[in-house]
Amino acid sequence: MNTIELNDEELRIVRAALRSYLQAFGHNEADQLRAAKDLMRKLPDPATAAATG
Repeated sequence: MNTIELNDEELRIVRAALRSYLQAFGHNEADQLRAAKDLMRKLPDPATAAATG
């Protein structure tokens, strides 16, 4: 397991990059899509965290 610390802006950039990465895949990359979606679920949403924090 690895741990990195990101501020809210860095987290927004990572999430945006991963969303772009997901949109670039076609139907032949189901395993990559699944892995990227799993990773997205692990990342907190800074907007949600700010609203509840």
